[in-house]
Amino acid sequence: MATFIRFAVTARDASSDQQQGVFTALYALEDARALLPHEEEWFQGIERWFDENLARPSRLAWSSRPNAPERAIMWLKLSAIEHVSRMRELVALLEHKDIAVEEFRTDKPGYIVYEDAHQVAAIPFTNETF
Repeated sequence: MATFIRFAVTARDASSDQQQGVFTALYALEDARALLPHEEEWFQGIERWFDENLARPSRLAWSSRPNAPERAIMWLKLSAIEHVSRMRELVALLEHKDIAVEEFRTDKPGYIVYEDAHQVAAIPFTNETF
């Protein structure tokens, strides 16, 4: 059974060269003014919940050098049930906007550069893409 879960869209992220995560996709919709006012308000409410209940990683790069490329991608731990549930709500909004979202599960997300009780940031192994 997998330990980690990630939701991603098909668009690639410039810094990680992996599929973009849900928040990045929603920020793009927000910037393009593609969310209706009630959708934007709802998204911002969930975003606030994540800000209050999920730490920002202190590191997203393999190296601790300043300006090191931030190639890590975020994975939720399956044990973070409420976080995963709220992420699924965001997935539903993207799908409502006709943006396909893939769900990835793994026990080996890559080289872990950050970890807390709810998530890990990992640089994918060389031959893997997510």
